Amino acid sequence: MPIASINPFTNEVVESFEEMSPEAIEKALCTANARFHQWRKTGYEERSKLLRRVAGIMRGKKTELAILITTEMGKRISESEGEIDLSADIFDYYADNGPAFLADRPLKPKLGKAFIRSGPIGVLLGVEPWNFPFYQVARFAAPKVMIGNVVLVKHASNVPRCRIAIEKIFKEAGAPEGLYTNLLIPGNKISVVVSDDRIKGASLTGSENAGSDLAAAAGKSLKKSVLELGGSDAFIVLEDADLDKTVEWAYVGRMNNTGQCCVAAKRFIVVEEIADVFSKKFVARMSKLKVGDPLDPKTELGPLSSEAAAAQLEEQIQRAVKEGATLLLGGKRINRKGLSSRRRFSRM
Repeated sequence: MPIASINPFTNEVVESFEEMSPEAIEKALCTANARFHQWRKTGYEERSKLLRRVAGIMRGKKTELAILITTEMGKRISESEGEIDLSADIFDYYADNGPAFLADRPLKPKLGKAFIRSGPIGVLLGVEPWNFPFYQVARFAAPKVMIGNVVLVKHASNVPRCRIAIEKIFKEAGAPEGLYTNLLIPGNKISVVVSDDRIKGASLTGSENAGSDLAAAAGKSLKKSVLELGGSDAFIVLEDADLDKTVEWAYVGRMNNTGQCCVAAKRFIVVEEIADVFSKKFVARMSKLKVGDPLDPKTELGPLSSEAAAAQLEEQIQRAVKEGATLLLGGKRINRKGLSSRRRFSRM
């Protein structure tokens, strides 16, 4: 089944890719495993140089990479540019600090001598989300490569061009084959890959359901796994708050990445004495947002990441109103050809 890259602003298919065959997956695993036994013998200086080259290429291609993010998952262009800068900084950070982080740490036992030494464990799988398609990969791949591991990355299916671009950057930076491998596979193939004996650990940032499946597969094989799952962060406003400043930060907390962020303010809890004033100020602030093409620097609110995301939000709004919420702003799709849609603000 093809993996499609769809521009969420126009809802048009930009490019499609065939998912990897079982034979291609097997080849990727074999190559990565063989590369690990070579890469683990390299020195910190060689690894640092590679990470710095990756960072430099990212900065040199910032404009085209930012456009790629925006046209694939809808992030406003200024935020996409910021993500590329941050991702490059992460690679430089581990290149600069990795040797110190990984240096032997002496212990002081009562008898004899002892020290802690950090070392690689093998081929690691990273399952990454679409909302920060470069940043999430950077924070997974940079420290793993620095310590001497090699990585396989299964990125979200709606950002295939971003995942391909990252692999190309590693190759351009001089990474040997198998050091960084992009897996063009659907989510239902993750458990099979995790269960393979050549995979020594896995990391996932995503939904609770996806995390449960990966943890079960890893646990069955007694493999290490790290999960970052969804949240429902509360933005709490007390009576002594400076409301003008609070409203501005409420806007930032709610609308960063069009609200599609694991640490976004998903619920607002306001003490009753100031609830009405806060509501009026917040609605006024949100009503000024300029909705439009995320490639336009003047746009303040772009599309959600997909048609499915927009439809789900619309259904949530309708259900909330039906169950007693009061709709204060928006609530309807602005453009059904694309996906521009005001986020809702309602009070129960």
